[in-house]
Formats: sequence, structure tokens, C-alpha cells
Amino acid sequence: MTLPPWISSLKPASAEALAFGGLWAFLLDAALVVIALTWAIDAFAPPQDLPWKPLRLDDPPGLATAVKFHRAAGDPELCREVLEAGGVDFTAEPDRPTGECPLTNTVRLRGGVTPLAPAAPVMTCPVALSYAFWDRHVLGPATRRVMETDVARVEHYGVFACRNVYGRSQGRRSEHASANALDVSAIVLEDGRRLSVLGDFNDEDDGGTLMRAVRTGACDYFRAVLSPDYNAAHADHLHLDYGRFGLCR
Repeated sequence: MTLPPWISSLKPASAEALAFGGLWAFLLDAALVVIALTWAIDAFAPPQDLPWKPLRLDDPPGLATAVKFHRAAGDPELCREVLEAGGVDFTAEPDRPTGECPLTNTVRLRGGVTPLAPAAPVMTCPVALSYAFWDRHVLGPATRRVMETDVARVEHYGVFACRNVYGRSQGRRSEHASANALDVSAIVLEDGRRLSVLGDFNDEDDGGTLMRAVRTGACDYFRAVLSPDYNAAHADHLHLDYGRFGLCR
């Protein structure tokens, strides 16, 4: 068989060209592998483990929950979308941008979570989101596990208070001044039992076990969680906020 003249005139590829072609072939193969792995992960991995999947209240905590949670808490519109999709009933409050303690991005929880008493306080959407996740994934499961019953309501000392930290005349504003903190004082169970932070937190019985468990679990969703273990000022309540400083004690 006679080869066409143009084939015999071709020059052999240089070592550099062969190496460059091999590199591109390797990169193409690697890209195809990455695409295939990404498809498989997206199709079969739990959504709570994937940061690009939506945050859902009903999903159990996963590898990407913290990242997605903080993203939602920082986005007022997304925060409300996650609450609504999770079956949480709330009303959005109008912003109050003026005054000594302005309020923005606030809501009132109406249903779909363990009721608060007093009911439906004004709170920031991040605190509402934190409460909903804490209620669904910490408070409820821990209560059923330890006390073998459900929670009827969560009693609190308030959310909004236009004051400085510890009520001092000077210093930085409390997170309560922007409705960004919730002070939980007690948990009332469906069977009528009442567990208080003051009366039960330090006990070695089931009540104390539960109170400490819900305190520690709150640290997964709130930024600052202060309890009787922190100082005497918190001997009778759990301070739960979504402020600038992270602390779990």
C-alpha cells in the first residue's frame, strides 16, 4: 500500500509536544472523573452533607448544616424561607430603624415550634431560626430520650430589652437591645412537670441531665450560650443569642 505523499512529509512530534498532549489528556480524564463523582455525590449523598443543597429544618444535622445555617441566618429573606419551608408559622414585624434601640429583621413565632411563654415575643429572624433548629433537633429529642415525654412549652424572661450588658449605665449594648437574645428560664413537660434552670440545672438527676444537655446542644445553633456554669448572673436562665461573640458555657 502506497501512502499519500503528505503523510511521508509529516515530521515526528517533539518530546515537548507529546508531553503537552499527555498533560491535556490527563486533565481531561481528571475532569471527567470529577464530574462523575460530583454527579454521584449530588445524587446519593444526604442533602444535609452538601453545602449547595437547601437548608431544611426537617433534615438531621449533617456535615454542611453549620455552613448552611449561618448562611441562612445572615440572609433575612433566606432565613424566612427556611422557617416557612420547615412548617414554622411566624409573622414578620416592621423594622423600627429609629430610636435608642432600633429593631430590624424581626419576627414573631406563632406555631410549628414548641410554644414560648410569654407567647410570640419579638425576636430577630436568626434567633427564631436558632430556636426552631434547637427545638427540633435538641430540645425535643433530648426530652423524649431523658424524660420519656414531650415538651409542652418553654418559659422565658424575655427577648427585647433596651439596655446595656448586665443593665449597666455604661458599656456596650446587650444583644437583648436588638431582640437578638432569648433568656430561657424553664421547660414545662407534657406530663405537667416543670424543670427550671435555677432549680434543676445543677442536679444530678434526670432533670439536671436534660437541662445541661439542652444547654450544650444550643451551642450548635446559637452563637453565645450562657448558663449557670458561666456566672452567677445566669444562675436562673440560659442566655441564647445570635450576636457577634461565640461562647458556650
